[in-house]
Amino acid sequence: MACARSLLYLHPMLLIVGTVRLPAHHLEAAWPIMQRMAEASRAEQGCVEYSYAEDLFVPGLIHVKEMWADQAALDRHFATPHLATWRAAWPDLGIGERDLRVYDVGEPRLT
Repeated sequence: MACARSLLYLHPMLLIVGTVRLPAHHLEAAWPIMQRMAEASRAEQGCVEYSYAEDLFVPGLIHVKEMWADQAALDRHFATPHLATWRAAWPDLGIGERDLRVYDVGEPRLT
């Protein structure tokens, strides 16, 4: 059940938001690796959402947003080969600064 929208709001979930920073001249090399990471993560059971977004105003700043059905799904994600591959690429891409936070979330409301 990959990125199952039907799981949304049946129970509290985990939301990960934050940023990853890399030298702007490494962005082109990072995109295919990030795409593989996102696609593989989206295929995982318990993944509700997984996305990266390049900041429009700060070169090399990538915004990360993930939503997981529960802690077990997130724990499985942390043990996947594609996450290990992504982390192994960090030194060559110059990724050194990461600021990601996990939040317990409930039902959304409109703003």
